[in-house]
Amino acid sequence: MHVDAMTTPAPLGQIGDLARRTQSAGFSGLLFTETGRTAYLNAAVASQAAPGLELSTGVAVAFPRSPFVTATTAWELQQATGGKFRLGLGTQVRRHIERRYGAAFERPGPRLRDYVLAVKACFAAFRTGRLDHHGEFYDLDFITPQWSPGPIDAPDPKVDIAAVNPWMLRMAGEVADGVHIHPIAGPGYLTRHALPSIGEGAAKAGRAVSDIAVIVPELTIVGDSDEERDKERETARAGLAFYGSTPNYAFIWDEAGFEGTTARIREKQKAGDLAGMAAQITDEHLAAFATESTWDSLADALTEKYAGIATRLVLYNALGNQERIERYGEVARRLQW
Repeated sequence: MHVDAMTTPAPLGQIGDLARRTQSAGFSGLLFTETGRTAYLNAAVASQAAPGLELSTGVAVAFPRSPFVTATTAWELQQATGGKFRLGLGTQVRRHIERRYGAAFERPGPRLRDYVLAVKACFAAFRTGRLDHHGEFYDLDFITPQWSPGPIDAPDPKVDIAAVNPWMLRMAGEVADGVHIHPIAGPGYLTRHALPSIGEGAAKAGRAVSDIAVIVPELTIVGDSDEERDKERETARAGLAFYGSTPNYAFIWDEAGFEGTTARIREKQKAGDLAGMAAQITDEHLAAFATESTWDSLADALTEKYAGIATRLVLYNALGNQERIERYGEVARRLQW
């Protein structure tokens, strides 16, 4: 299992130092989410500051960028990292795609499937000079040497997608190289829903489920005193409430025995009551969807939860001051095998 640290993109002048500290601490890699800043530019800076560190987007928004533009960017990052870049893609939600990016969102699942195949067709074209992809949403069949980055001395980048519902998970198993699991999805969701659906898609494509990386972000509550853990527990409640407010994820709470959680969170959200949103996350929620531990026992707790399930474990809240990075880095070293 590989262990990455997750971070939101930051001003480019800060990324080199963060990448070096993450690598020195013992993490396998650094995963960049995408918010108001681009994951790709942060990854480019990190690739030069910390050679050998595995880098990934987790996840970059697909639809506002053409498949060719995304493929070219990933290709350059794959070359810059010596083959240690993973391209993670996601759909985002309709409001963001249509009203913030001004892009099309209709039928996002099939659109993302076609997008992944188009990106992979571009990778093949960079090596062969022949571009030939004709899908439901994207038609790509023109490339010249001037507009191709050309072959690189590294394998094609892995293409991962964010998936939650069964259709998307099956699609990931069929056409992607990995799946970014949602932050509120615990081991129960993985074993009962995600892995079987991924396996169905993989079988359809003549692959084994083990061919698809399972990339799991994990929220941790760690400290050697009750006071330390109490503080982190409240931060975790706010994070889970934010993710749990999305209607499409309500079934995850419900299936785990927390029926109506999303509805209660959304009621507080509509009232602008952030504290009330967090208060809907009980200690029972935390026990199911986060890992609470002392520092010495954290690696064992994570191993017990995810051995044989996660290919890559992404520590959601591992970064911060130097002491925190180093302590989580020690955990990462113990988890990697």
